[in-house]
Amino acid sequence: MIEENRHKRDLRDSIDWKLIIVYIILVLIGWVNIYAAVHTSEPGAIYEWGVRSGKQLIWMLTAFSLAALILFVIPPKLWEVSSIPLYGFVFVLLIAVIFLSKDVNGSHSWFELGPVKFQPAEISKITTSLLLAAYMSRPNFRLGKLKDFIVTMAIIGLPMLSIVAESETGSALVYTGFIFVLYREGLSGWWLAFIGMAILLFITTLTLSPYSSIIILAAILTLCAVIKSPRKENRKRLLIGGSFVGVMALLPSLWRTAVKAVERRQAFLDSRYYVPQPGETDRFWWDFFPTFDPVWILVGLIAAALPFLVYHAYRHRDRFLGMSIVALVSGMIMVFSTEYIFNNILKDYQRGRIEVLLGIKEDLAGAGYNVNQSKIAIGSGGLFGKGYLQGTQTTLGFVPEQATDFIFCTVGEEWGFVGCLVIILLYVFLISRLIIDAERCRSPFTRIYGYCVAACIFMHLFINIGMTVGLMPVIGIPLPLLSYGGSSLWAFTILIFIFIALYRDEKKYF
Repeated sequence: MIEENRHKRDLRDSIDWKLIIVYIILVLIGWVNIYAAVHTSEPGAIYEWGVRSGKQLIWMLTAFSLAALILFVIPPKLWEVSSIPLYGFVFVLLIAVIFLSKDVNGSHSWFELGPVKFQPAEISKITTSLLLAAYMSRPNFRLGKLKDFIVTMAIIGLPMLSIVAESETGSALVYTGFIFVLYREGLSGWWLAFIGMAILLFITTLTLSPYSSIIILAAILTLCAVIKSPRKENRKRLLIGGSFVGVMALLPSLWRTAVKAVERRQAFLDSRYYVPQPGETDRFWWDFFPTFDPVWILVGLIAAALPFLVYHAYRHRDRFLGMSIVALVSGMIMVFSTEYIFNNILKDYQRGRIEVLLGIKEDLAGAGYNVNQSKIAIGSGGLFGKGYLQGTQTTLGFVPEQATDFIFCTVGEEWGFVGCLVIILLYVFLISRLIIDAERCRSPFTRIYGYCVAACIFMHLFINIGMTVGLMPVIGIPLPLLSYGGSSLWAFTILIFIFIALYRDEKKYF
């Protein structure tokens, strides 16, 4: 009797039931909203097998069984020991699916086993998190060591690249969230700034010009140099960098003025009023203005200054200046490769979605249709929504893929702003709880794995909701625990409950 009471007490105190409750609430909310999204196109009760909500119920029950198996049957220590073979097995599946699967909307990412479809990319987030946690929790691991850094990048990069090869850009983008885990484990915050800079340069190059992107890059690096330098160097660096950026920012305007002057002169020379004088030539050195792009003057000046900057950084052992030079060169390479990447690597539908997102073009009947209908659905919900099963955009099927990638707009239309806020707060609680529990753990493996889980959920949440409200391109990524699909639900269930099991095992230490 005493042992039974102790077991019940341990079961109650060692498991983070708040995580489990939020998980169940999100799954149930997803289930009822999946039915709302399909009840007119797939008539039937919410639990019928022929309706997607009925199939989701089967996935839910099996997911709950998996959760119980992970929590009460599988030894928690097994996950760390088996991280390498599991990672290798799933990586083989990621490669095999490219060659063995059918083409679905331009993507080779699904295995079909009879009526069941399976996506290895969903499971790879689990195995990558496990191996990342196992490797980074080694006693002598340091991200500052070149070997450890390369191996860590390889653990993240190999599945990411294979998923890109499957044309699953959205799933691959989730892997960038692991940088938050690396930041927690000692990665310099400048890497986050570097990634943000790359995104900014890509956008400004597409929407403005390469010249504007380089000016923005130079201005940011100048500002960083002023902030990081000693006080006596502040004015000098601000004067030099600020003067260069200011003059170069004015150069296009001055260049356009010169071009117009040359064009007016040429128009006069071509007119019937011009009478050439003996020995006079009609060509002058400034006639090259209309045929020359000022961006190359900017590039030439930077190239001429680089040797002096490198020498100064080497002579004074100025590590920050060295990093700034690397960032400047990398940024310029990024700027001049953007057009090639955009036109030759991205697919037509990806280019179209990015152009619509950035406002380069408007295509409400094509690439921008899904997002436009999604925004209409969310906006029409108002504060409290139209009521369950009462959404017109949802009922009439205006939004494609509403049960999967665009499930959030169903919530917005039928439950309104309040419903959307509740969903987001539930996710915020889930992510913050994962981080809090991870920080309480003594085991580095459990802590790092907990951060990996939080990063994966955050990236899915950020991309999916951003996609439905028009802040991110449409890249086909599910909303965790809410979207229809067995692979996604199983993957997030396993991902979360492995951490709950590891955390339960940690509780014996505190």
